[in-house]
Amino acid sequence: MDQAVAIGRSDDYVQEACNAIEIEINGLKALQASVGPSFTEAIDAILARKGRVVVTGIGKSGHIGRKIAATLASTGTPALFVHATEAAHGDLGMVTDDDIVLAISNSGESIEFQPFLQYCRRFGVTLIAMTARPDSSLGRYADIILELPRAPEACPLSLAPMTSTTLSLVYGDALAAALIRARGFKRTDFAKFHPAGKLGAQLLRMTDLLDMRPHLRSVPHVNHDAPLSEVIATITEGRRGVTAVNADGRLVGVVTDGDLRRALLQGDIFHKTATEIMGGNPLRIGADHLAVDALSMCERHKVAALFVMGVDRPEEVVGLVHLQDLLSLGIV
Repeated sequence: MDQAVAIGRSDDYVQEACNAIEIEINGLKALQASVGPSFTEAIDAILARKGRVVVTGIGKSGHIGRKIAATLASTGTPALFVHATEAAHGDLGMVTDDDIVLAISNSGESIEFQPFLQYCRRFGVTLIAMTARPDSSLGRYADIILELPRAPEACPLSLAPMTSTTLSLVYGDALAAALIRARGFKRTDFAKFHPAGKLGAQLLRMTDLLDMRPHLRSVPHVNHDAPLSEVIATITEGRRGVTAVNADGRLVGVVTDGDLRRALLQGDIFHKTATEIMGGNPLRIGADHLAVDALSMCERHKVAALFVMGVDRPEEVVGLVHLQDLLSLGIV
């Protein structure tokens, strides 16, 4: 009869947790020390292929494989996950000779891999094996082996894959990181694949924001010699609490609700023009900058709005963005 692992006190739980973490840390150190020429060979092979990285695995390795495929796909390397079992029932049709296969198995002996391995060999599909046993069936079929250290599992029963799955996951992240560098993948590229949620908002460019909210392209403006009555009417009609002040078609100043209130405290101002009450050097940002940079500028300079300037013609105002427009994106 199997004997269960018995733990009696809460201190024992903490110790068990620390033991598991230490075992996995030691495994990661061994993995770091083992990275060598085969890793470079794998990166070069992936870059040389026109198709996708087809990641496969079974059991816990399958779960890790799904995550690796998702990470690769979101960072510029087309990838998909094909379950090793489903592959033998028609999903091998997803794999083309332009693709490269990354098979993950700590033991390398899962029988479910056999149809996949034979398919790769038969049709000349490059196979990268991530395994702790290069002499396994998987290793013998592989063109490139990413060898995992034979580190002990963190499971107290030495049964559940823990350390081995952590090593596979981290090695997959290492592949993705190297490919990001190799492809020159940028934050702007990342934004294309993450348009939703907070992450997408943080990577949103001002020009994208203007496209999403066309009304932001409507910029209240007056000429520099406009009388105060026109300035007030423009601010009121624009409903933004601000108007641009132009001279010879260029942005030279800004008048806000606050400027009007401060001017009124000085006495009779109704004979003054926009130039006499405006604030000079209005805050502006290029349309190719990130929305998060615009929010940072507003907070740093303690202003409620800023003008968006054109990319090809940086002297041209193409939009007006309010602090509330930025906050509504969920950037914070």
